[in-house]
Amino acid sequence: MSGSGALAWPTGFKAYTGHGGLRDHGDDISVVASDRPATSAAMFTRSLFAGPAVVLSRTHAAGRCLRAVTTVAQNANVATGRRGEENAAEVVGRVAGMLGIPPEEVLIGSTGVIGRPLPMDTIRTHFDAAAERGPAVFTAEPLDVARAMMTTDTRPKTAVRTVGRARLVGVAKGVGMLEPDMATMLAYVFTDADVSPADLDRAFRHAVDHTFNCLSVDTDTSTSDTVAVIANGAAGPVDTDLFSEALADLCLDLTRQLAGDGEGATKLLRVTVGRAADREQARRVAKSVLNSPLVKTAVHGADPNWGRVLMAIGKNTDDTRIAPDKVTVRFGDTEVYPGEPEEHTLGELAEVMRRDEVDIVVTLGLGEAEATVYGCDLSAGYIRVNADYTT
Repeated sequence: MSGSGALAWPTGFKAYTGHGGLRDHGDDISVVASDRPATSAAMFTRSLFAGPAVVLSRTHAAGRCLRAVTTVAQNANVATGRRGEENAAEVVGRVAGMLGIPPEEVLIGSTGVIGRPLPMDTIRTHFDAAAERGPAVFTAEPLDVARAMMTTDTRPKTAVRTVGRARLVGVAKGVGMLEPDMATMLAYVFTDADVSPADLDRAFRHAVDHTFNCLSVDTDTSTSDTVAVIANGAAGPVDTDLFSEALADLCLDLTRQLAGDGEGATKLLRVTVGRAADREQARRVAKSVLNSPLVKTAVHGADPNWGRVLMAIGKNTDDTRIAPDKVTVRFGDTEVYPGEPEEHTLGELAEVMRRDEVDIVVTLGLGEAEATVYGCDLSAGYIRVNADYTT
């Protein structure tokens, strides 16, 4: 497995972006497609208010033969009733028509404001014009697609890995309403590796569980979350284990980018819980620390207040296995509990907390399981972004 490569689509993939009138300026509609049949796997939000794009895409993804993804930015098309369902289906139909493939092979992602119908008049005009131009419109690069997907993101998220002759390219968006329940954002991976449906699904679910499902910005699970991988086999077969490693590494790269660009974020916060009874316990405790507003604000202020970490661990009141006398806490490499740091080390701790990436490490003394989760600090910028989101 190679760590990276040129940021260009794998063999057999092409893309289009354009302005559909969903935002004032810039591209807001994108399409990425394979020129041949493909194998796919996908996971979606479990929100009770899942949007029409998610409901429709779940049905299409069940066949494991998706070969195109279209994304509509700035509008989630959620809580829009029958009209929203019809609009999502129309967008999919128009994309399928452009590509000459069945609608069932198209996945749709829709992201942005909830409760507002899609501006279908401008979207129809947009697709009519794109269809008239034909195949010539498919000139977009991965960065173009990542930018067209953005809502409150401050920068596009892309990643690339290689396995033998095959390449994996990922694009993602999402910096708020971010607490995967799988998943919490839009993220797509495209590869020319030849992977069986069963192997692809297995590798994909493992990657998601260890990356996107270990991500949180604000504990709020979106109604539109979608993660998918499409493999068209153009580069031939690959070693299954190496492919799984590359996919997980690429997803971790995107996860870190999403966490680091959290709304109002100034720092990446990484919490590791080790020596847990099982991985689920480790992740649950790590999330309780990562999601604590008091911990997140302490990180923002570079305040090494380890009492807040103990508080966050202690909130797991249903887990009677956790014993305070077995717990240790470190900020970076410095233990803060139970071995309270000396006065002369407090300055070192403050320096740790001022870094762009802050590590908090907890051990529970119960077993050998471990989990790492990713998030960010909580700043006044988060409040400003979300207080004014629709106004």
